Amino acid sequence: MTVSKDDIIAMLNEDMRGEHAAIVQYLLHAYAMGEGEFAAEIEAIARDEMRHYDWLGEAIVELGGTPTIERGPVKRAADHSANMRLDVTAEEEAIALYQKHIAAVDDPKLKRLLNRIVNDEQAHHGVFVKLAGKLQAEAAAEGAPAQAPDATTAEILGTGIKHEYTVILQYLFHSFITPHCEMSRELEMQAINEMQHLGWLAEEMAGAGGTVDIERTAVNQSPDTAEMLAADIRAERAVTKDYEEQIGQLQDPGLKQLISRIREHEIYHDAVFSDMLQSLRAPVPVEPPEDESKPPTPKGFTVGTLKE
Repeated sequence: MTVSKDDIIAMLNEDMRGEHAAIVQYLLHAYAMGEGEFAAEIEAIARDEMRHYDWLGEAIVELGGTPTIERGPVKRAADHSANMRLDVTAEEEAIALYQKHIAAVDDPKLKRLLNRIVNDEQAHHGVFVKLAGKLQAEAAAEGAPAQAPDATTAEILGTGIKHEYTVILQYLFHSFITPHCEMSRELEMQAINEMQHLGWLAEEMAGAGGTVDIERTAVNQSPDTAEMLAADIRAERAVTKDYEEQIGQLQDPGLKQLISRIREHEIYHDAVFSDMLQSLRAPVPVEPPEDESKPPTPKGFTVGTLKE
């Protein structure tokens, strides 16, 4: 049976929802562990899933579709070993879904992409099986959990996490949709920087004994590049103002320093997006017609000009 282009786009968007859920689920599980070898392994897997998300979004755009920013269900358990077992199940379900989609499509390029992703997922499955066993063995040695952060700190960190997650999705969506290649790459780079911010804030929350919730607010999904950039500038200016106010409310010097660093990054993003918007709106210079009664002006160096 021939699968239509719309059906393929729907399948790829289903895969995107799964990758999106995996990114968030694995990051939550890593942040809950704090710093360490196991958390680093899980964050590395989340970065793989981010690449998959990016590849799928680009494939959807090539087919004439619109990538989704929605996600599948995210699961958490009461302890680290149980979280790893949830991740084992997530990988098994992802592999089965990808194999179903590989069998349904005829395009060799698309089959190759999905097979490449499956190869990663199989490796991830093995890592999570290993970690589940190790963490179960170490569970008895875990110390008492940290106390919850004070209300002000928890509010600042929670608001920051929500903002950073929202703009990650917004900038990635804009990078998929804009037809301007250089701007697409720049948007992707700023999304990666916002992912760093999300990690820093989430690790602070988890380290203080708080609960990390990765949820978003409204995401601008305009298809127009100028409107995209205008929305991105508004987001950067709003959060810069919020961070400036929050710095004065914090007592912890280390957290003050972190929020100050993130604020400076946001100011930089504002400038980058403003420059991009200005270049997009700038008129294309038109050269005046040459006077045909005069010899043509040399375009750069020629053999004749060098001899002169």
